[in-house]
Amino acid sequence: MPELPEVETVVRTLEHQLQHVSILDCKVLWDNIIAYPDVSTFTKLIKGKTIHSYSRHGKYLMFDLGEYMWIVHLRMEGKFYVMQQNTPINKHTHVVFSLNDGRELHYNDTRKFGKMYLYEKQETIEEYPCFKKIGYDVFDERLNAQYLYRLLHKKPSVLKAVLLDQNIMAGIGNIYADEICFAMKMHPETKISHLRKKDFEELLYQARRILSGAIAAGGTTIRSYTSSLGVDGRFQLKLKVHAKKGEKCLVCQSEIKKIVVAGRGTCYCPTCQRKR
Repeated sequence: MPELPEVETVVRTLEHQLQHVSILDCKVLWDNIIAYPDVSTFTKLIKGKTIHSYSRHGKYLMFDLGEYMWIVHLRMEGKFYVMQQNTPINKHTHVVFSLNDGRELHYNDTRKFGKMYLYEKQETIEEYPCFKKIGYDVFDERLNAQYLYRLLHKKPSVLKAVLLDQNIMAGIGNIYADEICFAMKMHPETKISHLRKKDFEELLYQARRILSGAIAAGGTTIRSYTSSLGVDGRFQLKLKVHAKKGEKCLVCQSEIKKIVVAGRGTCYCPTCQRKR
């Protein structure tokens, strides 16, 4: 699943390629992609709208259409393709937007898990219904060590599960959770209640450092992920533990192990990363 750096890469690439295009027409070929409103209303409202700006919240893409906000979650396999007009439609293409510059924007999703929302513009991120249970973006200034300590210091959860929990902070997935745990020198099963305030400061520092580096590298290309817009991630060349089971740790040369934490395959170094 695309995580924060991959979604940021897609957003900025779309911004560069599309700029302030207007949507002349919209054809929905798989109704379940449209989460809100109903398909008929979605296609009616989005026609004639111009994309004024591009942004992101966690793993969600956001397109400012003036009086409306178009929000997209790519889920597991969602991808956008900028195509020439009348390009044959791929069997995995489920939404086609005709643009005023003669091109088309195709939404492709092999597994059909992606979702699109079209809401009236709100004053704050938190007012959009799809973000009701989504926490602050990792880069949100309101997300600080004091906030995390108050929220989590009595919880029974473990470090990696907290990093993956989009209700707590939005944007981190399995790849970067492994890398953050390694950078913190903490075992992914460390109880979150054992972390002190300065540990939460370290968590945020490492999360933002690693995610910023991944954004600069264009994300991480693992399995099927690509921006689909002519950009392939290069951050996989910098991964320290994720997907490196059986390899030697770059720091201590110990063998990297793999376990399951919060239902996800988790790679870590048993020497460098200890439980608190």
